[in-house]
Amino acid sequence: MKNTLKMEMIVPMVLEAETAAELMTPNPVSVRDIATVREGVKLLIDKGISAAPVIDNAGRPVGVLSRTDILIHNREKVEYLEPMPEYFSKEELHTGWEDLSTGFQVEKVDKTRVHELMTPVVFSVRPDTPARKVVEEMVALKVHRLFVVDSGGVLVGVISALDVLRFLHSGR
Repeated sequence: MKNTLKMEMIVPMVLEAETAAELMTPNPVSVRDIATVREGVKLLIDKGISAAPVIDNAGRPVGVLSRTDILIHNREKVEYLEPMPEYFSKEELHTGWEDLSTGFQVEKVDKTRVHELMTPVVFSVRPDTPARKVVEEMVALKVHRLFVVDSGGVLVGVISALDVLRFLHSGR
């Protein structure tokens, strides 16, 4: 029996987009810098995204809020209010279906604002930036997303690694 060596052809990939405007997701979901952590968490969960641009009141990106930022913040953050004085007898706290006399605590609401825990770094490109340059920037900066801003610095889109992959096709 002969051993055969298979030679596989390397198929070049072609980026079928010319500019950042073609690659970007326009009008991205974003969170205000003054939003609470709870609002930021709700946004990420409800939209099913791992990160969102943080914008100021003028719509300019000032950072990124990611699930990692939230996990780092919440690692040991749970606090509870001081127990309330006993106004009811323990018997009154027992209903027919549940017993509230033990293990009952009220969580203290975290009033931390998004700008306090976001990653305060903004990597951006203009809509007319060549697509090749966008990919080179993402690789050089080792980031998963770049913001697209207009001439006034206002957020108009975001380009994720997944957006780039959507425009890659075999050169055949």
